[in-house]
Amino acid sequence: MVILDKKTPLLPTGKTAIQVIERMMNLLDALAYSEEACSLKSLSEQTSLHPSTAHRILNDMVACRLVDRSDGGNYRLGLRLLELGTLVKQRLSVRDAATLPMRALHKLTNQTVNLSVRQGDEIVYIDRTYSERSGMQVVRAIGGRAPLHLTSVGKLFLAQDDPAKVRAYATRTGLAGHTRNSITLVPQLEQELNEVRKNGTAHDNEELELGVSCIAARIYDDAGQVVAGLSLSAPTDRMQKEWSKAVIETALQISRGIGFKGFNETHTPSPQVLS
Repeated sequence: MVILDKKTPLLPTGKTAIQVIERMMNLLDALAYSEEACSLKSLSEQTSLHPSTAHRILNDMVACRLVDRSDGGNYRLGLRLLELGTLVKQRLSVRDAATLPMRALHKLTNQTVNLSVRQGDEIVYIDRTYSERSGMQVVRAIGGRAPLHLTSVGKLFLAQDDPAKVRAYATRTGLAGHTRNSITLVPQLEQELNEVRKNGTAHDNEELELGVSCIAARIYDDAGQVVAGLSLSAPTDRMQKEWSKAVIETALQISRGIGFKGFNETHTPSPQVLS
């Protein structure tokens, strides 16, 4: 974030829709520079915005929780920025920590290795290592998405939700299927997630893509929370059971790389494989 001082020029203001974004960023920069909450008058002066314009934009940012407004009418940066910053930190640190271990796992198995996180009702692939010789029909690109109930990592995230949240997910998504093996009924999904909770394992049996099965393991942060999943995807007829151990060890290595120290007695068992 740019820090405003007397020598820092404002972002250029054009006569386009970008102008609103530029003004918003100027207000955020001004709030970031100030150690205390700022009045509307102060922000207007710092950004050279008319008070009514600044007030209108600030109101929108308050509604989005990017800015907080005190009872006295002063403004400061909002908690939403902290939440977003925390997410960025988690995902960037996980990706950095995963790069070399993922390459090593790919070299060992010659199969596609994916790193993914949960975002709402989907998993998002944030990194992957693969080769043209893997035989995969589809390689999920970075930034690609897939429904939680059709993927091994997604099922693990769903298994952490209580039954009411799982049913709400099913209602929102309709449990749409991609293949004849896809789980599309709530009782089936609940039974599957019960097995995940019981065994710490999950299965993607050609549910997202025919002919492709997956093995995945949970990645934990320094607080012992599941923040990502490492998955190995391979043609079903090539999948080898012994790869499970390698996936678990690789996920644990990544977890340690972002501060995971292991569980104490009050936590659930150490990382299990998802397949």
